Amino acid sequence: MSDSQKNLKTIQTQIEKSCVRYKETIRDAKDVNLIAVSKKQPLPRINEMLTVGQRLYGENRVQEAMERWGELKAQYQDLALHLIGPLQTNKVKEAVALFDVIQTIDRPKLVHALAKEMQKQDRNLPCFIQVNTGEEDQKSGIKPNDLSKFLTLCREEGLNIIGLMCIPPVDEPAALHFALLQKLAKNHGLKELSMGMSSDFEKAIPLGATYIRVGTALFGDRE
Repeated sequence: MSDSQKNLKTIQTQIEKSCVRYKETIRDAKDVNLIAVSKKQPLPRINEMLTVGQRLYGENRVQEAMERWGELKAQYQDLALHLIGPLQTNKVKEAVALFDVIQTIDRPKLVHALAKEMQKQDRNLPCFIQVNTGEEDQKSGIKPNDLSKFLTLCREEGLNIIGLMCIPPVDEPAALHFALLQKLAKNHGLKELSMGMSSDFEKAIPLGATYIRVGTALFGDRE
């Protein structure tokens, strides 16, 4: 068994255990989608992960993703690529063409640019709104109190908002922020929650995570 197979199996086992850890929140592990965060990972590691059947990947930068995934997406028809990093408006055209899901909708200017470009390319990509649950100045995302107004704008522009995503502050309990995101999603009728990374996804799953973003635990340390 390769290292990739071992790592993937370990994460899948952890997901299953997290789904039944708390009796009041028993979940089906099939409802938790594992996003392999492939940013800055060497191509041989990615090819190995593809070989063992992983088909859902997350990238932070449009340019890097274009260089890495252009040919691979044509080779693997069932591959799905999520943008999980900040999106600049001057990269919207490329992002809409390459990605299958955009998880980092965070400002009106980006909403307008994406809506226009998706219409032009005839692509109605599922999107997540990034919520700055810790209201950190240095971090992207909509503040919780601004979510209702922003979601209305997204819907008026025709974006297909399916859920919320967050990156909790590093110095605060992650579970508090996962619980907040779960509450916000429920209040706004959104079913998908992208939350939890290598160090804390086991806390996110009992709180409703439907997508977890795992990098180093799958691939090992980035080069």
